Amino acid sequence: MPKTDLHCHLIGTVRASTFGELARREKLALPDSAEAIFRDINSLPPDPALYADTRIPVPMGRSANEPVTSYSLFKASEWVVSVLRSAEDLTRITYEAFESAHQSGTRHLELFFDHLPPHLESLGYRGAVEAYADGIRLAERDFGMTGRMIAGIDRSKSGEHALQLVQQIVDNPHEYVVGIGLDNLETAGPPERFIDAYRLAGAAGLKRTAHSSEHAPIAANTITCLDELGCDRIDHGYFVLEDDAVVERVRADQTAFIVAFTTSRRSWRPWRQASIKAMLDAGLNVVLSSDDPGMFPTTLATEYRIAATELAVPAEKLRAMSLAGVEAAWLPEPEKAFLRQRFLTEFAALESA
Repeated sequence: MPKTDLHCHLIGTVRASTFGELARREKLALPDSAEAIFRDINSLPPDPALYADTRIPVPMGRSANEPVTSYSLFKASEWVVSVLRSAEDLTRITYEAFESAHQSGTRHLELFFDHLPPHLESLGYRGAVEAYADGIRLAERDFGMTGRMIAGIDRSKSGEHALQLVQQIVDNPHEYVVGIGLDNLETAGPPERFIDAYRLAGAAGLKRTAHSSEHAPIAANTITCLDELGCDRIDHGYFVLEDDAVVERVRADQTAFIVAFTTSRRSWRPWRQASIKAMLDAGLNVVLSSDDPGMFPTTLATEYRIAATELAVPAEKLRAMSLAGVEAAWLPEPEKAFLRQRFLTEFAALESA
């Protein structure tokens, strides 16, 4: 079935085989093979006391399928970033992200990219963005997809750092960079810290999203993201279930929540399933994504299969979810109308078959 993927981190899409090849090229010493590291990514939960009284109980212990040796998602990402050395590397991983997404039936992909590390600063912001764009253009040609980029703001850094980043984006407009997103652990930085940066982005016509109500069991963070940051949609949002008034608000507004069942915290995966099921049952506008498909690992098709098999979400609801992704996509209306018609045509063909 046709799908959009609106919450996907570029570094998290890198294939283990590509990482292994680049690590060998750069002579990076790793504790295990790239394939084993990605297979065994397992971020441990933070202070369990923070989640003691949530409405849907958060698992406190380890799950049965946790690896003997665990690797942090952040550490794995750090290793991947360290072996990216050129514009060609950035173009390659972008193209491969689209190629992998295409295999899951993804027709439109929006990728988060991060602030340049010191060893890539010689490219400059424009050079890096153009390298990403080259990967998207090649993918559009080869796979008939569309794509856009979202500049990720690291919430563990200051509001001033975020403001400087947004100013850089505003000063260097690019057709493929359509918005900003607030990522990293929600407990590392409250959304209020980034109001000025988000207001600047809004004034410049950039779209806005944020990871919210994901790691902090606070529904009010999502209201702050909507009302103070001006977010057009929300990434994750599971803890909105903690407050009935917030649930009523986002249901009435049909706020788009871009969610994923698979997380690097393996013990939380059943909780994610229960939370997303509760969001669906509450009538919230939920759209599935892949998040970090190369590193978890998962695919968008796998996320839809989980909905169908583990949660027994009916086919008509999956179809509606897919179409909701079109409406939530950050495309100009003519392109969105074309994508919408493409989805309807593909669904009609699938149903007739």
